[in-house]
Amino acid sequence: MRLILASLLAATAIATPIVAQQMPGSKNTAAITGGTYTADANHTLVKWEVNHFGFSPLWGLFGQVTGTLVLDPNNPAASKVDVTIPVSKMATAVPGFTAHLLRDGKDGGKPDFFGSAPADAKFVSTSVVMDDDGDEAKVSGNLTLNGITKPVTLDVDFYGAGKAPPQMGGKENVGFEAGATIKRSDFGLGYAVPLVSDEVKLEISAAFQK
Repeated sequence: MRLILASLLAATAIATPIVAQQMPGSKNTAAITGGTYTADANHTLVKWEVNHFGFSPLWGLFGQVTGTLVLDPNNPAASKVDVTIPVSKMATAVPGFTAHLLRDGKDGGKPDFFGSAPADAKFVSTSVVMDDDGDEAKVSGNLTLNGITKPVTLDVDFYGAGKAPPQMGGKENVGFEAGATIKRSDFGLGYAVPLVSDEVKLEISAAFQK
């Protein structure tokens, strides 16, 4: 019994610092500091989703996003974002599906989707319209995808800000969730429309550091 109690006490002593530690980030806009942030490529993801034949949703992810975000807490509407998304790094859970998205056309023909050497996608903001609470915004900009540039507006929600612990680098962090719907045919990606929906739903988890 003494051995069991000693083990429990030791386990509690080890776990206590972890349990007691609080989240370094908070959903408090006052925690946002101004300046130029760099996209956190390890924690920024873009999920895309289409309707497959009306049977099920089909989705994949873009990652390894790079770029910058300029923030001024005293003038949020002046914020600017410029990010690059490597299409060649796209991932799905099905190797055959991923290969289809990134394969060349037959006998030198046009690929069904991106091809084996796709150009990076890019989003550059042109305007930011904040809501009254200062934690939501409509961010309009130009999206370049598959070599074609079109205007897109993102619905953006502030997720959290704060300073990372020293053991995690100690950098200032800020994060957002965003969403939009685009038509893939607008970007020359209309293969199998309408059996696979033209509309593509985008869900974005965006993390930035400075």
